Amino acid sequence: MMMQISSEFSSNHKHSLLNVMNRFIAATNNMDETIMVPSLLRDVPLEEQESDPQLNNNNNEPAYPSKQRDMYEHYLLLKSIKNDMEWGLLKRERNGFLEMAVKQEEEVGGGEGSPGEEGSDLQSQFHFHFQGLFAVLSKLTTQADHLTNRYKREIGGGSFMR
Repeated sequence: MMMQISSEFSSNHKHSLLNVMNRFIAATNNMDETIMVPSLLRDVPLEEQESDPQLNNNNNEPAYPSKQRDMYEHYLLLKSIKNDMEWGLLKRERNGFLEMAVKQEEEVGGGEGSPGEEGSDLQSQFHFHFQGLFAVLSKLTTQADHLTNRYKREIGGGSFMR
C-alpha cells in the first residue's frame, strides 16, 4: 500500500523530488541496459555535447561541465551516483560528511541563537539544498539519456569499432 501511495504521489507531482529521483534512476537503468559493452566508451570524448545547442542551459554554459575525460568515465560516474542513491553512503563517507556539516554549521552560526532562529535557518538550508539536488538530478538524468542515445548512434554507425 505504501508503494501505491508513493507512486500516486510522484506521478501527480511532476516536480517532486521523488519524481526527479525516479526519472534519474530509470534513465541510468536504461543507459546500463542499453550499453552492453561499456569498454567501447573508453577514449570517446564528451566534446559532441558542446556542439548540440539543446544541451546548453540558460546561462549559455555547457550543460555537462565535467572533468571526465571520456564517455566511459562519465558512464561510471552516473552508475556510481545511482548506486549511492539506492544504497546510501558508506559508513566512512557518511561519518566524514556529518563531521564536515557540523564543522560548517559551527563556523557559520557559531552554535548560538534562539531555537526559533535555528528552525528558520534549517528551513532555508533545506530549501537551498533541495533546489540544488533537484537541479543536479535533472541534469544527471539528461546526461544519462544523452549518453544512451549517443551510444546507440555510435554503435549503429560503427564508429566505436576500431
